[in-house]
Amino acid sequence: MKIYVDADACPVKDIIISEASDFEIQVILVTSFSHFSNAEQPSGVKTIYVDSGADAADYRIVKLVEKGDIIVTQDYGLASLGLAKGIIVLHHKGFRYTNENIDQLLQTRYLSSLARKGGQRTRPKPFTAEDREQFRDLFKQVISVKN
Repeated sequence: MKIYVDADACPVKDIIISEASDFEIQVILVTSFSHFSNAEQPSGVKTIYVDSGADAADYRIVKLVEKGDIIVTQDYGLASLGLAKGIIVLHHKGFRYTNENIDQLLQTRYLSSLARKGGQRTRPKPFTAEDREQFRDLFKQVISVKN
């Protein structure tokens, strides 16, 4: 099992790395070259850099991920592609994407896009400490069951 992180804007990378290391699970951070860093990653963590183009990280993750792996992303499109491959997909706000909720999430994204094109301003809810703990609890539960 490996954990793939859509890492450009992921606010829970530290939790993923810390908890995965406890179970000796490899973490792969997929991020664009625009977020390049010389910082050394802990053992068991690999960074893959991709072009800055739209969805480049998503396509790389879909290409690399295998049955039994986990994806962490806030991107509903990537989540739907992961689910289609039978992958466990988690959102950083502490919920699991499922075949039962993905259609509604994609519909909401589409309607929000239409609203923005129509001039409305839409803002995501801020990421909270409660979201962080909810993610930590879900993540620990998923990796302990998978391991």
